[in-house]
Amino acid sequence: VQLVESGGGSVRAGTSLTPTCVTSGYTDDGHCMGWFRQVPGKQREKAALIGSDRATHYSQSVKGRFTISHDKAQKSLFLEMNSLQPEDTAVYYCAGASIETSINCYSADYVDWGQGTQVTVS
Repeated sequence: VQLVESGGGSVRAGTSLTPTCVTSGYTDDGHCMGWFRQVPGKQREKAALIGSDRATHYSQSVKGRFTISHDKAQKSLFLEMNSLQPEDTAVYYCAGASIETSINCYSADYVDWGQGTQVTVS
């Protein structure tokens, strides 16, 4: 399995970005997928998760501003980020959970990870 993120960058507060994650190697559609973010010295945060039924979960810090979507035909995961703030500055990682734990996306075991894409908001 491979996950490759792109679409990060440096932007001004109040603007938008939509990182993309292209996946390969999954043999079924049942995996939970998610976007995580991490600031150096802080714990990794589950920013946005999506299940195979397209049910979503957002952290309180991004709810209402970020939207996760999954185009299964294109094997791509997106994170539409609006009204960006300096506190959104982080490395954003795309991740996929094991099929066995994908019953509950919040508690699922995320075992496949991309290399990350930097988002900087000033």
